Amino acid sequence: MRVLIVCSGNTCRSPLAAAILADLVATDPALTGISVSSAGTSARAGAPASEGSFLVALERELDLSAHAARELTAELVKASDLILTMGAGHARQVAELGGADRVHLLTSFAGDDGSDVPDPFGQDVSVYRETAERLERLMARVAARLRQGRAP
Repeated sequence: MRVLIVCSGNTCRSPLAAAILADLVATDPALTGISVSSAGTSARAGAPASEGSFLVALERELDLSAHAARELTAELVKASDLILTMGAGHARQVAELGGADRVHLLTSFAGDDGSDVPDPFGQDVSVYRETAERLERLMARVAARLRQGRAP
């Protein structure tokens, strides 16, 4: 199964969420065969992870040093089995690219409140930490759902 995580610029939320989920997948034999990647609806191709995401990833022993942002495309959508978005607007863009049957708002898929995950871009590192903590909780629920075979 190929999981794609989508935000706006692909420098803050989606690479951090992808790293968190990829780490969970790598350490859980029940999740063998799942690959995780990320993209952005308005990404500048090749941009590195934001400083805030990079730092909070390091605090969690996750490495975003090789991350290079990429633009969401119809090809990426077509190649993905499950697409999780940070916001409702991102989900609409995925649907427009042909992924309506595979896209879910991350918070809804994880059984949370169905709200958008706010973008920490340009804010203090404490906001990035709050975002990372929320993403850790959400990704743990996503992993549990994938483990139980209730996806997509």
